[in-house]
Amino acid sequence: MATDDSRQAKIEKLESKVETAKKKLALERQKQNKSDQKIQTRKKILIGAFYLEQFEKNPDMERQVMTKLETWLKRDHDREVFGLAPLPKQGQT
Repeated sequence: MATDDSRQAKIEKLESKVETAKKKLALERQKQNKSDQKIQTRKKILIGAFYLEQFEKNPDMERQVMTKLETWLKRDHDREVFGLAPLPKQGQT
């Protein structure tokens, strides 16, 4: 029959393995998230390049997208990139 000390040692050893596995899992999730973010950023760059090229070929398309950006972009810094006026501050008309 196992002693209480040996049972406690087994429990501690298993708890240690669980903690190690949790750390490894968290690290792998972090790596996956970073990889997903890189892919997402690359997609944004490629889509942006596609639309910029299309704008040069089709001014109507550029006007349509700019109309949508006018309502979609909320930060003045972002609006400035497209030559859009800043939005009025709340309380201003």
